[in-house]
Amino acid sequence: MANMISWNGRRADIAIDLGTANTRVAARGSGMVFDEPSLCCFSNGGTRPRLVAAGEAVRAMVDRTPDSLKVTRPLRRGVLQDIDATRELLAYAMSSSLGRRRLRAPRVAIGIPADATQAERSALLTAASDAGLGPVSLMSEPFAAALGAGLAVHRPEGSMIVECGAGTTEVAVISLGGICLTRSVRIGGAALDTALADHFHFRRKFLIGEITTERLKCDLVRLLGAPDGEESQMIEAKGRSLTSGIPGVQQVLVSELRPVVAKHVAHIVEVVRDVLNQTPPELSHDIHEKGLTLTGGSAAIPCIGQAITAETGLRVHIPDHPHQCVMLGLEAMLAS
Repeated sequence: MANMISWNGRRADIAIDLGTANTRVAARGSGMVFDEPSLCCFSNGGTRPRLVAAGEAVRAMVDRTPDSLKVTRPLRRGVLQDIDATRELLAYAMSSSLGRRRLRAPRVAIGIPADATQAERSALLTAASDAGLGPVSLMSEPFAAALGAGLAVHRPEGSMIVECGAGTTEVAVISLGGICLTRSVRIGGAALDTALADHFHFRRKFLIGEITTERLKCDLVRLLGAPDGEESQMIEAKGRSLTSGIPGVQQVLVSELRPVVAKHVAHIVEVVRDVLNQTPPELSHDIHEKGLTLTGGSAAIPCIGQAITAETGLRVHIPDHPHQCVMLGLEAMLAS
């Protein structure tokens, strides 16, 4: 594995999981040293936007900024949407995590969706260079997730990984240290947030903000994973009525929101089925014997694993820390 993230025999110093929701950094020999939201806040004054804050400090600012400030997510659906914000976030992550220990130009391995276009890859490399990083190697996120989940990626047998991140869902079949088959869709936890907000908007004529939607999703996931009978429970959402314009609170049954989650999950199951339909017979047999592994922050949604098993008959394994598997895989590459 060392040759995958080495430059003339020299190993990478830093691994970065640059995600839609969170950015994580690991340093060789130190483990994970940074884990904060992928958020930046810029001042709109002057000829050029000025960075005001990044990471965790921006979370409380979301949907609360005056006209003079703008909160930006550098990535949307797993890929760059703002190269300047990406540069600033990377620079902030390096400064916050390494401080005075920072190398002049550290060699870096960064995770990226397996189906990222050449333009998307070039944009990320440019942002990393502008942030003061040294040589950058872009690593396939599903492969890193499989490695971080403890799968035997180098053995002559098929392993299937379903990496459900905030911006993308990637399904891959891996064998002999490489990806044999992969498919990515720009559907992730953030898409479920949007679907829940749209449900309140169009069905209840009630507007809820980004942070409220995220909290609502977390409460919903917790109740959907609880024993039977929890669907009669209520979830609270704070926001503003679109008819009266008055702020308020709405109570919603878990059962009302289940179809929203089910529609989201159905898209993921469809991708899994498509990959299975294209998998060569011997690899398909391996997957049938072992099942598949579900990683990413959205792996916490219990309906996903249940729906995959119901539709395919495959066992679904979820690691102890599914949201950290990409980072753990990249970190393992640093140590190899």
